[in-house]
Amino acid sequence: MSLLGIDIGSSQCKAVVFSAVGEILATATYDYAPEFPAPGWAEMDPRRFWEAFSAVTRQAAGDAQADSVTALAISSHGETFFPADGHGDPVGPAVLNMDNRAIAEAAWFEEIFGRQRIFEITGLVAHPMFPLAKMRWLQSHQPELMGRAARFMSVIDYIMHRLGVAPHIDLSLASRFMAFDVRNRRWSEEMLAAAELTSDRLPEPAPAGTIAGRLSRTAAVDLGLAPGTPVVVGGHDQPAGALGTGAVAPGMVSDSAGTYECLLAAVEAPSLDEVALSASLNSGCHVLPGLYATIAYFPSGLMVKWFHDLFAGDEDEQQFYRTLEARAPEGPTGLCITPHLIGTCVPTFDPRATGVIAGLTPTVDRYALYKGVLEGVACELSVVTEMLARAVGQIDAIHIYGGGARSPLGVQLRAALTGCRMQLMQSREAVCLGTALLAGVASGVYANYSEAAARAVKVTGAVEPNPEWAAAYRRQAEQYRTLYPALAAFRS
Repeated sequence: MSLLGIDIGSSQCKAVVFSAVGEILATATYDYAPEFPAPGWAEMDPRRFWEAFSAVTRQAAGDAQADSVTALAISSHGETFFPADGHGDPVGPAVLNMDNRAIAEAAWFEEIFGRQRIFEITGLVAHPMFPLAKMRWLQSHQPELMGRAARFMSVIDYIMHRLGVAPHIDLSLASRFMAFDVRNRRWSEEMLAAAELTSDRLPEPAPAGTIAGRLSRTAAVDLGLAPGTPVVVGGHDQPAGALGTGAVAPGMVSDSAGTYECLLAAVEAPSLDEVALSASLNSGCHVLPGLYATIAYFPSGLMVKWFHDLFAGDEDEQQFYRTLEARAPEGPTGLCITPHLIGTCVPTFDPRATGVIAGLTPTVDRYALYKGVLEGVACELSVVTEMLARAVGQIDAIHIYGGGARSPLGVQLRAALTGCRMQLMQSREAVCLGTALLAGVASGVYANYSEAAARAVKVTGAVEPNPEWAAAYRRQAEQYRTLYPALAAFRS
């Protein structure tokens, strides 16, 4: 008996088969790359998601065939969507979450509704990443494509459509459209009317953990699974990852330290007050029943990847980072490096912001520069953590996972600058694990999510905040906070 969790990211699809106690039995990945046909655009053929899903499912199921898969669930990155005809076939490219073409349209929504009203309805601030703004862009710039679009599909409901089960989107992913009424857990007629859309052109929402159907014999054979295997609705990768870290109760916080670094607090009600709005926090439905997720995030891993691509050459990636950390200078570097390569997120959501390196001197080598990148990420995280804490209450511990959690120096800096204990997870596949736990509860492997987390999620250690480091970084952290506002004229 095993559970299959699949995570469809914006650049990679991953499938992991887990035992009921969280042991990894098999894993498979499939990489793909977005296309950038114009400045600010990011697109991909939606069929690539299906190709990737099919390939990783077949490989993972085949590698774990000694332990048959009891159920599978599918989670996805947020915001990506594409236009489809009445049969669910794509009629245009998928517009990815990183696409920023709809700046003017996002501003239009804010002008029409006001920032506060949009936030009260959707838990979001107007931004070009969200599908509703991009749908309005399509209306203005590609009306012929809008005319061919009978509906707009997310990645999850497209995969479910191809599998022949009910094509649902879960509530947490629906919450990323800037068109979902988070209080009433349904599409907002008010938001859709402004965009001249109706809810029947959007995916059908359902709670994460819903069994959408069972695999037909044909689909099962194609995927290497047993006919009748339950297909379970997963969710947005961030709350799915929070479940995979065991952060299943109100007040618990997880940190997905990936391309974007995302802090997620589980809460009993959406954070829609003035404090949350002033920080531009995002509130939406959780994958856990009855809970909401309050989210604060910023691009971080992208900055580390930029550094890697610039300096690593043909060097083995793991050895490259080990060498950098071993030779990093002692103490603060004096560099202020903002990780804003594709703009800011919380609190300013400024797509015009750029990465900045301040404090360069002739003595700065690649080891100091690398540490400066990690310091900048930790400084940004400290700002974001403070803002989240104002809305949800004091944060003492953070369950961290993702690529950033593999850097001992990066985790130490995060702990020191945020003042929070960083809980380290045994499984590096938190999103796939959380997705698998959704499948496990739906299929009866676990009685509930608390039991699922207790059995399958393991914390292997913790990094406590170092007060000496915090004191040493106080001046550099203060300087960091002045850098973005000081460059306002540069962005105008």
